[in-house]
Amino acid sequence: MKELDLTQGNVVKVLFQFALPYLLANVLQALYGGADLFVVGQFDDAASVAGVAIGSQVMQTVTGIILGLTTGITVLIGIATGARNYKELVAVIGSSVWLFALIGIVLTFLMVLCHDPITSVMHTPAEAMHDTQAYLLIASLGIPFIIGYNVVCGILRGLGDSRTPLYFVLLACIINIVLDFLLVGAFHLRAAGAALATISSQGISFVTALWFLHRRGFSFPFTRKDIRLNGLLSRRIMVLGAPIALQDALVNISFLIITVIVNQMGVIASAALGVVEKVIVFAMLPPVAISSAVAAMTAQNYGAGLIERMNRCLYAGIGMALVFGVSMCVYSQFFPENWIRIFTEDEAVISMGATYLRGYSIDCILVSFIFCMNSYFSGQGNSWFPMVHSLIATFLFRIPLSWLFSHIDPTSLFWMGFAPPLSTVVSLVICLFYLYWWQKKLAVKIQIHNS
Repeated sequence: MKELDLTQGNVVKVLFQFALPYLLANVLQALYGGADLFVVGQFDDAASVAGVAIGSQVMQTVTGIILGLTTGITVLIGIATGARNYKELVAVIGSSVWLFALIGIVLTFLMVLCHDPITSVMHTPAEAMHDTQAYLLIASLGIPFIIGYNVVCGILRGLGDSRTPLYFVLLACIINIVLDFLLVGAFHLRAAGAALATISSQGISFVTALWFLHRRGFSFPFTRKDIRLNGLLSRRIMVLGAPIALQDALVNISFLIITVIVNQMGVIASAALGVVEKVIVFAMLPPVAISSAVAAMTAQNYGAGLIERMNRCLYAGIGMALVFGVSMCVYSQFFPENWIRIFTEDEAVISMGATYLRGYSIDCILVSFIFCMNSYFSGQGNSWFPMVHSLIATFLFRIPLSWLFSHIDPTSLFWMGFAPPLSTVVSLVICLFYLYWWQKKLAVKIQIHNS
């Protein structure tokens, strides 16, 4: 394993070195997620596209919960690594295995049991009902693979290794794309084929990750006897990860609510929304990767007591994220159709999606600040504040604005595209005030420590 010491060296250089493999891994992960929609869009009709779009949005909510919970692993491992506390490091890893095995069993059972009701609650268009149900059922069976992969990656990134997870995702991406063309293109299995391709690639990637850890091991002693459930550490993982998981879940639920609003506008609007959400997933990859690197780097420096270095990491992360955010927004104002055509050739979907993307893309600039600040706080063990401000912005502003804008012109998604950036402005204002207070608090802590 290639582990970076995130407490030493030039902040910008180290952050970039750590974030780059993370970004490439996220790009590949989005590619094999977007491959489902792309291939189905090439071989099937709008109903099948809508089925995959709706089903993948639900699974994105589940994945968000998993990612949020595993963030607790990354932060605790990062803090222990920075403090050179290897005893706690081993205990966190061992406890995580048991904890997430239990979570995987419960989550899989619930999703398999509820996939039909979820499809109905989503107000799925009648034409897309069968495809959505098939996609959700099959994808739900792959939840243990999603959890296993993210636990392994959470451990590695907490240790400072962002490169190895890249190889696992690359493998999954290649397998998924090949199987998509085989199952959807050749065997015409529609949305079900796309879901089968996804869970097969995830399963192979997870097994490969386990084999890698077994062969390589860690740079510190770790045996099977260390794999046991520690109640205290499990609670700490959940205390750190649960607010992030809840935040991601509720924000994704808000996306689903918005999908319900749009689904009532017809199958074209539903497909257009799904395609634009996929485009935004790709657009958000750089700020997400950079902010994740900020979280890991903040955790290690916080554990080592390097507060000033931790603050510089935040500012460097925001600067890097803005480069990508501004570029995406500017391009989307002039050529939004080019992004939509990647996923579909349906001109009605392209036209409606382009109007939605113009407004939505402004959010790419604003989240460059929000994502990095959220990770900065979470890396210090404060995951409650990011959850609170995100929920305020989402449920008090984004959903009401989306509903309101959908009634201005029921034949267009243009006005709805401005709901995300307007709600993010609310988060940004709250974050800036809180950051000012938080850093004053840290400065006092430094003064007390130095005296």
